[in-house]
Amino acid sequence: MQVLDSILESIGNTPIVKLARIGADLNVNLLVKCEFLNPGGSIKDRIGLYLVRQAEKEGLLKPGGTIVEATSGNTGLGLALAGARQGYKCIFVMPDKQSEDKRRLLRAVGAEVVICPTDVEAEDPRSYYQVAMRIAKETPNCFYANQYHNQDNPDAHYHSTGPEIWKQMGHELDVFITGIGTGGTVVGTSRFLKEKNAEVQIVGVDPVGSIYFDLFHHGKPGPIKSYRIEGIGEDFMPSTMNIACMNDVIQVGDEESFAMARRLIKEEGLLCGGSSGSAVVGAIKYIKERMPAFKRAKPNILVVLPDASNRYLSKFLSEA
Repeated sequence: MQVLDSILESIGNTPIVKLARIGADLNVNLLVKCEFLNPGGSIKDRIGLYLVRQAEKEGLLKPGGTIVEATSGNTGLGLALAGARQGYKCIFVMPDKQSEDKRRLLRAVGAEVVICPTDVEAEDPRSYYQVAMRIAKETPNCFYANQYHNQDNPDAHYHSTGPEIWKQMGHELDVFITGIGTGGTVVGTSRFLKEKNAEVQIVGVDPVGSIYFDLFHHGKPGPIKSYRIEGIGEDFMPSTMNIACMNDVIQVGDEESFAMARRLIKEEGLLCGGSSGSAVVGAIKYIKERMPAFKRAKPNILVVLPDASNRYLSKFLSEA
């Protein structure tokens, strides 16, 4: 019998799919990695499992403990799945721009959800970063996952996402493109890929209003403003991010991102979220405007689709 001991064993080994219609006019192999097919519906399942296991090994997470995290929703769900069988309580702190669908999912897995205002500085005591830290300090027998400053975040991708991609691509990868938030995916995956082939180009995709585009291209943050894309971009610099790991950063907006996400669902049958649209828009801009020449006649471009569409039924998938 092919039976898993736990749903956690199904994390990873997500398929890579070639886009059949979107980007068909480009002289590249435009490929996507379907991270929305993880059991919790996002790439964050990888770090949720890794962070919990590392915390247990290091004695930071003990029986009957509580996991606290500041999250846009996906990391929280990944942590909750990883902690469910061990009986850990979970408290997740989210900014109010995140979808009601995400809040309901987290509550469904038994987590307590605390909502904070989005439009405040990261250092403001009302911000979801600061509130999560306060709750962690006040909660006994608590593990604060701290994805923005916990190096187990990028390490999870170094040990999981990077090797998986390298194997699936048969060592023939020219460009790796991903949305950037905490930096975990881009830093950990790029570290592995660059060790295997230093010529692989690493491209980050950043929403208008986030700091990374200007930091990369101009050496200082640009104007910070709110945006509707969820799960990528930042208004401060996490210590898990390393700007130098990227060869380029592409900037995208809300409207073009959501329009592309809808196209991915309708034209390619890929049930992905809004930041997946951001990543594909960024990839197409990069290919058309900035991509260097490669030895391969049709370069292999791999784009991460981080999460699933069912988190956004009340947001960009709502006709209202």
